[in-house]
Amino acid sequence: MHREVRIVPYPAELMYRVVSDVEQYPQFLPWVLGLRVKSRSETTVIAEMMVGYKGFREKYTSRVQLDAAALAVDVTQAEGPFRTLENHWRFVPTAPDACEVHFAIAFEFRNRLLGAVAGAAFEKAMMRMTEAFEARAAALSGTAA
Repeated sequence: MHREVRIVPYPAELMYRVVSDVEQYPQFLPWVLGLRVKSRSETTVIAEMMVGYKGFREKYTSRVQLDAAALAVDVTQAEGPFRTLENHWRFVPTAPDACEVHFAIAFEFRNRLLGAVAGAAFEKAMMRMTEAFEARAAALSGTAA
């Protein structure tokens, strides 16, 4: 499990919107090669993603739970190559134009061989997630990251 907390110069509501807008992931997450939303409600998104990093390619379906009131996003795998894949986002306002981003991710491939081959690449990409979302918030707010 990887956990991090960082303070960013963007409102918690903006960070929540960036993370919850999964349809836009292919525009700013370089390892998301394609995405198809299977269903969306106010609180749940089911999305099929094709991810790739340095020769590794894999498709999986995620269930994204949205809680706008709590500024929280929880993601779990619904179908795919992982035994475990979950990530959790929390956005805590610290000032009108800043917040703490709490991010945690855990994953384990079902197939040990796939884990050995692709695990390091997938881990490297996932560890850069908060940076990618912060850069997206910067682009949307018109400020430099």
